[in-house]
Amino acid sequence: MNLLESYNKVCSADVSLVAKETPLQLAPILSKKLNHQIWMKREDMQPVFSFKCRGAHNKIRQLADDQKRAGIIAASAGNHAQGVALSAQKLNIACTIVMPTTTPKIKVDAVSALGATTVLFGDSYDDAYEHALGLSKTSHQLFIHPYDDPDVIAGQGTIALEIIQQLKTPIDAIFVAVGGGGLLAGVLSVFKVVSPSTKVIGVEPENSNCLAVALKENKRVKLKSVGIFTDGVAVKQIGETTFPLIKDHIDGVICVSIDEICAAIKDIYNETRGIVEPAGALSMAGLKQYIKQHPNESNLNLVAINCGANMNFDRLRHIAERTEIGENKELLLCVELDEAPGSLFKFCTHLNNRTITEFNYRFQSNRLGRVFLGIETSGPDDNIKQLLADTGHSLIDLTNDECAKIHVRHMIGGTPGKKIENECTYRFQFPERPGALLEFLKALQNKWSITMFHYRNHGAAYGRVLVGFDVPYSDVSSFNQLIEQLPIQTFNETNNPAIRYFLN
Repeated sequence: MNLLESYNKVCSADVSLVAKETPLQLAPILSKKLNHQIWMKREDMQPVFSFKCRGAHNKIRQLADDQKRAGIIAASAGNHAQGVALSAQKLNIACTIVMPTTTPKIKVDAVSALGATTVLFGDSYDDAYEHALGLSKTSHQLFIHPYDDPDVIAGQGTIALEIIQQLKTPIDAIFVAVGGGGLLAGVLSVFKVVSPSTKVIGVEPENSNCLAVALKENKRVKLKSVGIFTDGVAVKQIGETTFPLIKDHIDGVICVSIDEICAAIKDIYNETRGIVEPAGALSMAGLKQYIKQHPNESNLNLVAINCGANMNFDRLRHIAERTEIGENKELLLCVELDEAPGSLFKFCTHLNNRTITEFNYRFQSNRLGRVFLGIETSGPDDNIKQLLADTGHSLIDLTNDECAKIHVRHMIGGTPGKKIENECTYRFQFPERPGALLEFLKALQNKWSITMFHYRNHGAAYGRVLVGFDVPYSDVSSFNQLIEQLPIQTFNETNNPAIRYFLN
């Protein structure tokens, strides 16, 4: 299918039964701050709080009568599931949704409330996807793909038709979140036919960048792992149908960090008093980064698609912690100072009355003290690090240290009473579900003494744990073998500076 064929499909798509025309809303605070006209397409205002109902319905409405009688099935952890279930309810079609066991109860309940049968299977979307395909073969229910289908792509493209009708002045660039590429392919199909001068830019998380990798290699590449924070776009491989539509027409891909996404969530909240999910803020985070990359441009019409708002309330704590860093308004530093009377007071005077966001300190030796410092800054050009260096303080910047932000800042309080000769420290990520922590500990086989343990629930589908092990030198080989065989993501943090200075 070429671009023109896809555009014609978009023009013939009908999503009116389940989706409404959402506003294209000016963001006055950001527009003034960034010196551009910033527009938000409010897909977070759909009945299921996501654009996904568009593509799902456009596919389902066209099914033959015998397909409708047999029923439909889909795999999803949230937005696509609700879109399929809503369409099935409106068309009176039996519907089954396979969801990972890690899916928060609020999303399972939302799908069930729409009349769908929910099946919980596996720890990830990939597990649920394979199980749904198997059930489709035995039950003869038609599988509704979340992005790799021309009719789904066409349904998503109706967003672009609305934007062009709503904003009469030329659009300089539109920013689109990328998972499997269904939304991006649909938007490209419209803009590159109707408004070819408009830049269409995909936005991905840095740790789930399947499109950026595919464009670099000029072929679809399956990532070994994907980040879990932006779960709405956590896809290992760009779509087989979407990639040919994307690769020759896209104007660029921007990859953004977790902190930048959190900052964008706050930006959208400040403009709308609405809270979008991490994937829903991707395009705004990419828009802001684009402006940083093009400082000489001004007064452009830039559009971000707020594509989803199915946020777990429990995640807000984690997001709030990361927002200030994402806005370049907070630095995290390890600062060394003399362990002498009055040194802490003297150090604070050097901060020149700056706002301190975090201050963790504990006596460690008779000669040297260390402070885990969070400090408010005025932006990326703030000179606070130089100021501290000029006053004789040795420091390490921990602002971009994931282990420091997730774990160490919550653990500072002392060091072991005795030196541990060979302490190995690892960070783990595993599917968050009842009993998961116990399963994780069981997998460690109880062979080595645990010297340090930190777990904190972030309201996400995955748990994060930091563990220290006392591993005798004679056991290093068998320990490494165990770590390599664990069926979860592992990160060796043994030499992490935050751990070395505050916990060892």
